[in-house]
Amino acid sequence: MKDNYDLVVIGGGPGGYEAAIRAGQLGMSVACIEKRVYKGEPALGGTCLNVGCIPSKALLDSSHRYEATKHDLQEHGITTGDVAIDIEQMIARKEGIVKQLTGGVAALLKGNGVDWLQGWGTLVDGTGTDKKVKFTALEDDSETTITAKNVILAAGSVPIDIPVAKTDGDRIVDSTGALDFTEVPKRLGVIGAGVIGLELGSVWRRLGAEVVVYEALPSFLAAADKDIAKEAGKMLTKQGLDIRVDTKVTNAEVKGDQVVVTSESKGESSEESFDKLIVCVGRRAYAEKLLGDDSGITLTERGLIDVNDQCKTNLDGVYAIGDLVRGPMLAHKAMEEGMMAVERIHGEKAQVNYDTIINVIYTHPEIAWVGLTEQEAEEAGYEVKTGSFNLAANGRALAQSEAQGSIKVVADAKTDRLLGMHAISAGAGDIVHQGMIAMEFVSSIEDLQLMTFAHPTISEAVHEAALSADGRAIHAIQRKKRKK
Repeated sequence: MKDNYDLVVIGGGPGGYEAAIRAGQLGMSVACIEKRVYKGEPALGGTCLNVGCIPSKALLDSSHRYEATKHDLQEHGITTGDVAIDIEQMIARKEGIVKQLTGGVAALLKGNGVDWLQGWGTLVDGTGTDKKVKFTALEDDSETTITAKNVILAAGSVPIDIPVAKTDGDRIVDSTGALDFTEVPKRLGVIGAGVIGLELGSVWRRLGAEVVVYEALPSFLAAADKDIAKEAGKMLTKQGLDIRVDTKVTNAEVKGDQVVVTSESKGESSEESFDKLIVCVGRRAYAEKLLGDDSGITLTERGLIDVNDQCKTNLDGVYAIGDLVRGPMLAHKAMEEGMMAVERIHGEKAQVNYDTIINVIYTHPEIAWVGLTEQEAEEAGYEVKTGSFNLAANGRALAQSEAQGSIKVVADAKTDRLLGMHAISAGAGDIVHQGMIAMEFVSSIEDLQLMTFAHPTISEAVHEAALSADGRAIHAIQRKKRKK
């Protein structure tokens, strides 16, 4: 550890470690401070690698393979004997993936000359030319003051606690606890029908749990396009998730080996018992020990760090990224913000295009979107045209038993410019990247129509959706629009 650095990054999650690596590539002297301890060992990678994106996807894949083996192979002419799931092995595989990736991040920091300081980082004073950061070591709680020409705040976020369902780490857990169940609960309650709730609910439903999902909002997936949300609701309900919108949990209490949940819907109250309850109603910025009393940082009314479009705070040389600032709490957003901040510090003109940030829900099929929904486009004053294509008419989807879902495009009817792409399909998270790239290059619907898509691929549905926007889809019967 040095006394002075060109850059100190507080937080070793996706945004923080990528910023540190990029700064190292640019020749800066860099320290990355991270206090996380996972399974008894200091760990980089933040929520995403340790208890979020990566471990949840490992469990989603394991549970999907189990369900597919048990229920979906017969139509292919494949028969199996008794199919069982070893939860201990499933969790061990998840842990192995986490260890491999977090260890990889440590190696990348070292390989790029970044000092990983294991402990807490506090911006004590960010007003001077040399910013002061207090480092509190994990090992012995010793405190050292480090100076830096620049600081990036990247402390991330933590699950929101709610008074009516206080987690106990056993029967009532947050998203982290739901990744480490030692057995499949017979009945599982989930508070929150957002990304985390649907993903974790899907994992344990596939493995045999009866799952009830409580959603306080009156509509399902309100942030998604209405057509995609409607289709997703039907599919997930058919899969066995009991999704109850406009239903507020008013109390959750552990009684013996059960969690008794009281909920209210349309003025009526009811009680149900579960073996486990997952609370996943969102996340909040994590700022414990992050800012000293005299740091000089300005906060927003919501308690976030106030930044401009380049993630610069009110203090010269101090940036904040990821879940600490405005915008969606997404790892890939934080990553790009970290890269932008470092390159700005280096004197470059980097910028994140916030209009093309992709959202993905990793259920099966996946739900993903980029850009404006049909409703958002209309509210923004566009004359909107849309096109969609159902995967039931896609040859590749049929051949691999994935013929469920659809692709939808949203465009400006006057200019033909693509405004958004939405998908519920196998690999939707990858499919919508085609829309993201097209939007980055300000493509029109006609551009997509004129492109040649390989056959047979699920991506052909993107082509058909674009054709559909002008009534030209080849593999779907479309009604001709009446001439005015």
